[in-house]
Amino acid sequence: MKEYELEVLKQYDIEVNHVKRGRNSFLLDTDRGLFLLQSTRMSERRAELLDCLCLHLQKGGCGYVDKLSVNKEGNFISKAEDGTFYLVKRWFSGKECSVQKDYEVIEAAKNLAFLHNIMAYPPQELAENASFGMNPEEELQRYNQKLRKIRSFIRRRSAKNEFELLFLKFFEEMYALAREVSGQTAKCQKIYEKSRHKKTIVHGDYNYHNLIITQEGIATVNFDNFRVDIQAGDLYYFMRKIMEKNRWDRHLGEQIIRSYTRIHPLSEEELRYVALRLAYPEKFFKAANTYYQSNKAKIPQKSVEKLVLSVQETMRKKKFLEDIFSFHLKISSV
Repeated sequence: MKEYELEVLKQYDIEVNHVKRGRNSFLLDTDRGLFLLQSTRMSERRAELLDCLCLHLQKGGCGYVDKLSVNKEGNFISKAEDGTFYLVKRWFSGKECSVQKDYEVIEAAKNLAFLHNIMAYPPQELAENASFGMNPEEELQRYNQKLRKIRSFIRRRSAKNEFELLFLKFFEEMYALAREVSGQTAKCQKIYEKSRHKKTIVHGDYNYHNLIITQEGIATVNFDNFRVDIQAGDLYYFMRKIMEKNRWDRHLGEQIIRSYTRIHPLSEEELRYVALRLAYPEKFFKAANTYYQSNKAKIPQKSVEKLVLSVQETMRKKKFLEDIFSFHLKISSV
């Protein structure tokens, strides 16, 4: 650890025995158990609301979630000498949820449903002060606009690299799919307005990286992106990350939906919302956007591979959506 990171720890009433570097963080073995030190852009007020959410979840029966620690001055956010802000929170001993183990994936789906049941009725302070998620129709229209912008940029380039040639090759078919899906999201307006009215809270980043399998059960961490939003959006995101790793396996998809809805039932409109979000070629968009934001002088081969994979999976995803949701897309092949 750098000197200023060590200095931050002096602001807390804990004795650190051992430090291990993690993903943009430091795992702390202390006299009070495991903690995590990580840099943050979160404001003190946002941290207070996060603490309110996690306490609400613990009271509701989900005990294995984030718990922020206050420093000696009673604040959640601490400032290092170099101006970087940090927070410290308890951590859990275990391993990351495996996308290859169906049992762990199913338990993760159940865990999400339990979380949603509790977060559907947030405490007043949280409900009145949490930020709102974006209207899904607006969000996908922005994606479409960005895709057109990227295409225009690439067309203007005289010497095109491998990524750019492939992007132009696949663009028309993938953009047609994007337009088809985004054109149907207006039907999701009611559930979006309902989420704003009821103030339902979402995790905002529910994926296998943020699920720790412990001896006591699943610990859910990193609620930093919590907000008022459509809770089915958490399920969509979780499913997309899992299905991409499992080649859109129908059986696993059915198990996820069944396990989740037994605990947290979904309306037909919510199921359609999940299907629509899964149908949108988001992986294609993200590959293109990452390229657009990068240094064009050297495009990693991995970026090219991600673009190709995003296209190759389209037909598998189409079949998956038809089988699981009876959701039909007009595209025939890519």
